[in-house]
Amino acid sequence: MDQETLANSLIHAATEVFGTMLGHEIAPGKAYVEHGSPTMSERVVALIGLAGQWVGAGMLSCSPQFACKIASALLVADCAAVTEDVLDVMAEMSNMIYGGVKTDLEEQLGPLHLSIPTVIFGRNFATKSVGPQSWTVVRIMADNGEMDLKICLARTSDLQIHPRAQLRPFALQQELT
Repeated sequence: MDQETLANSLIHAATEVFGTMLGHEIAPGKAYVEHGSPTMSERVVALIGLAGQWVGAGMLSCSPQFACKIASALLVADCAAVTEDVLDVMAEMSNMIYGGVKTDLEEQLGPLHLSIPTVIFGRNFATKSVGPQSWTVVRIMADNGEMDLKICLARTSDLQIHPRAQLRPFALQQELT
């Protein structure tokens, strides 16, 4: 999957979600590919898996202050600190944005499925995806804050499966019979 298509899909989905749900216009930055080591920071991160003939993950991350701003706008309430409600909103933002990406990409990639999002908040932690795949990253700016949107996809048939993992289903099948 080419990086331009992935970046355009991220921008389109984020534009729709921020515009419809929050009433905010976004300004997307230049898309880039991330290969390097993760950096440590204080962030709110939402991860969501994609599966089908292509597999991978989507990730959004932003500062705690911007997460509170988004939650305040979506819940029409004052969210001054990262609470369970703020984390729930970030999970829902992940669902909406990557749901839009999924719908966009299904025309080219076939049916895709989304996992339940996982949201992480803290200081001095890093996220890393195992494997050689690179991430397509788009930073968006909205309402005096910024959010990084990332996606990593690989064709299922291109993934290398460890030989022991290939044997596992056969061994389980024999145990069950």
